[in-house]
Amino acid sequence: MKPMRGLFVVGTDTGVGKTIVTAALTAALRAENRNVGIWKPVQSGNLLGSGATDAERLLQYTGLNEQPETVATFTFEAPLAPLQAAKQAGVTFTLQELRHAGEHLLHRYESLLIEGAGGAAVPLTDESLMAGFMAELRVPALIVARSGLGTINHTLLTISYLRQHGVSILGFILNQGEPVDLNADPSAATNAMWIERYSGIPFLGRFPYLQNEINTAALIDAARESIRLETIQQALSNFKELRGKSYDDKSK
Repeated sequence: MKPMRGLFVVGTDTGVGKTIVTAALTAALRAENRNVGIWKPVQSGNLLGSGATDAERLLQYTGLNEQPETVATFTFEAPLAPLQAAKQAGVTFTLQELRHAGEHLLHRYESLLIEGAGGAAVPLTDESLMAGFMAELRVPALIVARSGLGTINHTLLTISYLRQHGVSILGFILNQGEPVDLNADPSAATNAMWIERYSGIPFLGRFPYLQNEINTAALIDAARESIRLETIQQALSNFKELRGKSYDDKSK
């Protein structure tokens, strides 16, 4: 089965900022005339129409002219892991069914930024965790993590788990979800260096805390100023070559 064209944005935990980073990257890439789409295979915690789902926020922030149900394959109301939320709703799905929905989107887009739900070890189906789905898609991972204390442990564990499942890792981004006080948390200044040193995975930038209203223009500016977009552009432009390149040399 061919690799899907795109990148999979996976977090080290729930609430680390995957949606805002995914939206910012998509908006910035589209501003460079790249035909990039978004896909949220599974989401839980709210129903479509509430305005609070990740898919609705992604569309709002990126300005993509899509219906939420088009980019969100499965939506569940219960604030649970996808497998639990699906069981509570009486719904079952397979990895192949999920993949088919993403392939449908690729009829309109050159590549996709795929936002996961929770972290790499979140239960997705009776047989698979989120990392298994990423391996099924055969897309590189882009890890989003918190910038403060504790992120070294969470990020290194995520990297190790993805490697165990044979998932290539393009890099990691630290999301500054709140103002940083280096006096209160001096680790924020050096966490990226230690993660990069112990994992060998490239640090692609620190997404800043946005104090004012979040909109497409603000996200584009923030992504351009803080993220190594050229690395992501190259990954999407040379996807076949990327699959042949190892980002995991230190695991061998």
